[in-house]
Amino acid sequence: MKPGRLVLVVVVATLLLSGCSRPANENSNNIATATPATKATATPDEFAFARANYAKQCFECHGQEGKGGLVKVEDVKLKVPSFMSDHALKHSDEDFVDQIENGGDGMPKFKDKLSKQEIDALVRFIRHEFQGKQ
Repeated sequence: MKPGRLVLVVVVATLLLSGCSRPANENSNNIATATPATKATATPDEFAFARANYAKQCFECHGQEGKGGLVKVEDVKLKVPSFMSDHALKHSDEDFVDQIENGGDGMPKFKDKLSKQEIDALVRFIRHEFQGKQ
């Protein structure tokens, strides 16, 4: 083989071997590869803890939609007010806190079951969820 052809064979072989040493997923056009999409994250529910307390402590009488109504608790029938009634809409936050803490009119007191923070969170939850207030 002539020396010129030998050099050409070595050059071609080197190029072929160097091309084969690239990883299979490498982009041969040198175009920047896209970065992986950022994982979608759910928006945290700021009322999650109050929602859980409502489900545990309030749901049985006030219901899923906060409408209240006639409820039988331990052989006693109660007329539970709706959170959307005009009367409830006019209550101050302090009135709601007092009612939750001390009960009355058939409602049990919760000051021994819920902390001040939990009660305040319930009031915010009721205002937001059932009364459309922020």
